[in-house]
Amino acid sequence: MRVPLMFRIGALVLATTAFYGYVGQMVPQKEVQPPKETTLGGDMSPADMAKVGREIMEGKGICLTCHTIGKTGALRFPDLGGIGATAKTRVAGLSDVEYLAQSLYEPFAFVVPGFPPAMPPVNQPPIGLTDQEILCVIAALQTLGGTPTVTLKTTHKYSGGAKPGAALPAAAAPSKTAHLRRVILQPVAMHHFAPRNGAARE
Repeated sequence: MRVPLMFRIGALVLATTAFYGYVGQMVPQKEVQPPKETTLGGDMSPADMAKVGREIMEGKGICLTCHTIGKTGALRFPDLGGIGATAKTRVAGLSDVEYLAQSLYEPFAFVVPGFPPAMPPVNQPPIGLTDQEILCVIAALQTLGGTPTVTLKTTHKYSGGAKPGAALPAAAAPSKTAHLRRVILQPVAMHHFAPRNGAARE
């Protein structure tokens, strides 16, 4: 018995729709709400900062759109579970605060093996967290396996918008124009001041 063409086309459309619907359910879905305005006071405790930092991670910072907490298996980005403890030893020579700051301001400086270098600097657009908001995020990350220690007065190499590896300006090299002027005028000056033939006999 031959199946009518229209029936086969309809069956193909239904099968394709069902397949892509299944694939779509496998991709993590997360509703992102407009970022909440956070009020940061100078007398906030590390615990208060951690609470605000968690809100930033879930909202404006969109950290949990890609990262997970306490999950294993096939992950697109590193899981943050226990990061408060592992941050202390992940990069030799960096404290937990320094490593977490580096991961947020300069994420390509160290990429966890097995994961892509796809995280953007959170202090730049489109995320654009302030230094104080990032300190709150660091406090929240410290609570995942540790105890928050940062305050709003904590400083690190990225504080105040400092750029990593920024070198002092080198001494200005002579301009091309100055170089050409010297090359052209030096022979003229030597010719002008050189003694003429027979000048000594005059």
